[in-house]
Amino acid sequence: MFPRVSIIILNWNGWEDTIECLESLYQITYPNYEVIVVDNNSEDNSIEKIKEYCEGKIKVESKFFEYDPNNKPIYVLEYTREQAEKGGYFRKEKYFSKLPSNRKLRLILNEKNYGFSEGNNIGMRYALKVLNPDYVLLLNNDTVVDPEFLSELIKIGGDDEKIGVLGPKIYYYSYKQKNNVFWVIGTKINWWTGYTTEIGYNEIDFGQYDKIMEFDAVSGCAMLIKTSVLQKVGLLDSDFFLGAEDLEFCTRVRKIGGFKVVYVPYSKIWHKVSRSREKVIKNPDVYSELIKNIGMLGAKKRFKFYIKYSKFYQLFFQIAYYGIIMLPLRVFQILKKHGIVDSLKFFVRFLLGNYRRLQ
Repeated sequence: MFPRVSIIILNWNGWEDTIECLESLYQITYPNYEVIVVDNNSEDNSIEKIKEYCEGKIKVESKFFEYDPNNKPIYVLEYTREQAEKGGYFRKEKYFSKLPSNRKLRLILNEKNYGFSEGNNIGMRYALKVLNPDYVLLLNNDTVVDPEFLSELIKIGGDDEKIGVLGPKIYYYSYKQKNNVFWVIGTKINWWTGYTTEIGYNEIDFGQYDKIMEFDAVSGCAMLIKTSVLQKVGLLDSDFFLGAEDLEFCTRVRKIGGFKVVYVPYSKIWHKVSRSREKVIKNPDVYSELIKNIGMLGAKKRFKFYIKYSKFYQLFFQIAYYGIIMLPLRVFQILKKHGIVDSLKFFVRFLLGNYRRLQ
């Protein structure tokens, strides 16, 4: 018996990455999964292109796999966000559930960009209401997965009921023409300084992390979550628009839910890294929204996170460390890079902007 997995992929102006991710997913060995693409109001013809891929009209090229025409067409069940939130259409769902995992795609169209957290939450609410999964997998659209990646995650997830969240070994899609360089395998939080360490970052894989490890957090780029965990601790915190939502969720899973967060070394994916952030920075309107949320995360939200999960004496040391060591260091780095006049202008704009947002 194979547990059912709902795989949620968030797309925003990135159909080329998304169809490469989908093609790799439809070639995995695990047999019982449902793929849900949640589109955050893309403006680049993403929906049309994804549908063309499903019809077999676009052949995906990748250095990680050969395109498979044998499972095309892939049937698409499309909902608006409102329709998905209500549970979809019973008759269509009944028919759709009988199709093989690699011959179907559910597509949810959001009327605006809800960001990473709420975009994924929309997909998760639909999955939990309609599909009754045993696991939910959050997967970035700019990833390519190994055929065995999901089987390996499920294998370890079933070994221990206290394991709540699992993450794979994540490589760079390409790092100086290499594809065996880690992006990250997990995160450790220093509760005394308030800073995090990404384990494996930029290291070549020579087997040094080929064992199951428990971490404070794994990346939301590829995060397998047991349904029982979501029922106990809730979904992602939608206050985090783009960034640190995985850190907050995994901390909640561990500290409030009492579950383990583990890394599974024989589950592998490749990540193109920061594609959404690159697109955001090129879009002035969304960039303003990102700056707003980064400002909030850097002040109000970051403070809220550490107040919620730190002991009071740890919080004292965090504030002292940031104020006495890190803040002066950051100021010095900016002054050195941009000069005194331009740096002062930046600091005035930054402080005024964040003062208004924190009111």
